[in-house]
Amino acid sequence: MTHVGRDPLALSARRRPSHWRFGGALIMAAASFGLTGCASDDVYPASELPAPLQAAHIENPKTLELIRLANGTYNNELIAADDVLEVNILAGLNPKDNPPTMQPRVSKNGMITLPEVGDVNVAGLDLESTESAIATACVQRQIYRRPHVTVSMKRQATNRVMVASGVKNPGYYNLPRGSSDILSALVAAGGLSEDAGTNVEVRNPSGGPVILDRIAQGSGPSGDVAHVGHSQSAPAGMRTGPSSFKIDLVSATRSGQAAAPLADGSIVTVERRDPESIQVTGLVNKPGEIKYPIGTELRLLDAISQAGWTNNQGANKVYIIRSTPRQIVIEASLREAKRNPNENIRLAPGDVVSVEQTPTTVMIDTLKLIRFAVGTSLNTLF
Repeated sequence: MTHVGRDPLALSARRRPSHWRFGGALIMAAASFGLTGCASDDVYPASELPAPLQAAHIENPKTLELIRLANGTYNNELIAADDVLEVNILAGLNPKDNPPTMQPRVSKNGMITLPEVGDVNVAGLDLESTESAIATACVQRQIYRRPHVTVSMKRQATNRVMVASGVKNPGYYNLPRGSSDILSALVAAGGLSEDAGTNVEVRNPSGGPVILDRIAQGSGPSGDVAHVGHSQSAPAGMRTGPSSFKIDLVSATRSGQAAAPLADGSIVTVERRDPESIQVTGLVNKPGEIKYPIGTELRLLDAISQAGWTNNQGANKVYIIRSTPRQIVIEASLREAKRNPNENIRLAPGDVVSVEQTPTTVMIDTLKLIRFAVGTSLNTLF
């Protein structure tokens, strides 16, 4: 009779059936593993996903042509309220006959007051026209017969504007009133930050005046976003500004219509945006979070690649769980995604991507385990 402890062949014969019984059980489990899927009406094939459920492209505001937001047709030589002018009147050859240099400030109603001459309306005039208006007033009021008048801009009025967030350097900035617009405010604050969104809110002082000095307002459509036209020949005036308005940078730059100018004391707030991460789980080498890039598409194969690709050669079936706001499941195929762009769908912030087990992946794992078990037995024999 053969003794098991002395005969290696007998030892192998005794041990091998247990491994094969274990492997057989795994194979039976794999065969019984059904592709049950998700028993829900909210499961959609990736190539047939309805448009309302598809992930929207997230615009990167740093790629927009923000220059189109500027009120670019203003004229810095047009006189506005609170400007400080420098006025010289030459009335004769004798310097003693000439009044000293004057530096009047333009009042809220567009007037300047000059000693001996009195009030002169300069609202909406350029420097040359202002010179003519002052000379005409001198002659009509019989102060000087043939005065030679020169006018220059001593100090242009500014609006103090606060840029609160969504920029590199938040803070208070003094903007020339003629170019006091959203673009100038963003440029003064160092440009948009990395996490800036596309929505901008402007809060004017409650009930405060918006001065129509170097530009003429056009009534914008009703709603949060006001589109404004402008002209450089409009007279000065006053109107009561809205307490706040919002601008979508994408639509504003595409339409090419500048937004309303900023009033003194306005607060500009650019939304901060931090999209939710993508979760990748299942049969991948590096499961976990993937940061969603702003302004760049993140598609199914991109996410799988960033997760180290699959850890099973048979992996193919993918479920994408998305909130829209109801939760839906999108079923995709990695093999089809490589061949068909409609299968390689765009992912949305907050999506969960799961590479699923299937009978094929279970079978491959089972064969790996059997090979490992057989290899271990052979190593034991030798």
